[in-house]
Amino acid sequence: MIRLTGGKYKVLIVLWMFPISVLAQNGPNTLPQNNAVKDTARQTDLIDIAKELFHIHPQKIREERDKKIYFSILPVSTTVPGGSGRALITSTTAATYLGSRRTTNLSSATFAPYWNFKGRFGLPLRSSIWLPDNTWNIQGDIRFMVYPQYTWGLGSNRTYDEKLLVDYKYIRFYQSALKRIKPYFFAGMGYNLDYHFNIKSDDENIDLKQYTGYEYGLDRNSFSSGLSFNLLYDTRNNSINPLPGSYANIVYRINPAFLGSNDSWQSLYLDLRKYVPLNPSEKNQQNTLAFWSYFWTALNNGIPYLDLPATGWDSYNRSGRGIEQNRYRGKSLLYMESEYRRDITRNGLLGFVVFANVNTVTGSGTFFSSWHPAAGTGLRIKFNKGSNTNIGIDYGASKGYSTVMFNLGEAF
Repeated sequence: MIRLTGGKYKVLIVLWMFPISVLAQNGPNTLPQNNAVKDTARQTDLIDIAKELFHIHPQKIREERDKKIYFSILPVSTTVPGGSGRALITSTTAATYLGSRRTTNLSSATFAPYWNFKGRFGLPLRSSIWLPDNTWNIQGDIRFMVYPQYTWGLGSNRTYDEKLLVDYKYIRFYQSALKRIKPYFFAGMGYNLDYHFNIKSDDENIDLKQYTGYEYGLDRNSFSSGLSFNLLYDTRNNSINPLPGSYANIVYRINPAFLGSNDSWQSLYLDLRKYVPLNPSEKNQQNTLAFWSYFWTALNNGIPYLDLPATGWDSYNRSGRGIEQNRYRGKSLLYMESEYRRDITRNGLLGFVVFANVNTVTGSGTFFSSWHPAAGTGLRIKFNKGSNTNIGIDYGASKGYSTVMFNLGEAF
């Protein structure tokens, strides 16, 4: 835990506000003209290497833009969050353009099932679909999980060793549709469902409500069903590996009892990202600073414990690298991360990243009384140059914890 004086945390607030200021820069008032799409002819990926090794030579060479769907698959054995031991994870990403590449963003779907050979598994499917000319953006997040996970209660008063394993099954169904209002700006609605059931501690002598000091959603089941109202500003054309651009997303969620929620509650999620090229003239070289910050808060009482803001529970479970998922939980969470991305080889096959992040949650004194930092580095291997998909191998560390992470695509 790091405690900061007033002057120091004001500096961090300024850093958090940096992405907001750069998002305010005016963009062209036209449909996205994706002229910045990289010329992949001089790049090399693992598919090219496999063709050379196995002497696969297509009879006819076609230009990259004629290819319709790009697949990337990554099978790996690693540790599943929550202390469930080793697991086999297979991450598959499919990407395609549903319209002209000059006016339509790259649509993607990611399916990343895992199984730990002991009856614990997860089936998550996430998608972001861009209709021709970016007229609509359809977002989906569907999951079924048997998901043991450590918890430390609210705030950050407990040490790492005071964790408690909580086992539960989880069904998530999020679906939203956003219509383009003007270039790069979208608005829409969605439906969100979170159903946690068979919630129990691994220690029958411990009462979860007493341990966490929280009364909502810690019975055997918790059910949240509600509507979301979404605003999106996005000048990126590839969410798998964002090119220079900006991103802002506001999600206001309301869960009334008449839709089935155990208690009526509301939440607000604000997500800001900015990608700054350090040498724009290097068209086929990654040399970028990336900034990410989000603020997630419950607006009233009644939100179930497992639906509260927590580290690593953003939409794609990518935040808090170097910090165990769920380590810090509260009614409000502020998160900030910066990353430097750079190619190692001129053909784009190999690259590296260096990153640092910090977060603070309510539940342990005032909101800005304690900050929880983490940092790390990672290797990037170009898997598919058509969709610009990298295999990411990251090492992150924080106080009392470190981990190695494998992913398809960038963290944000």
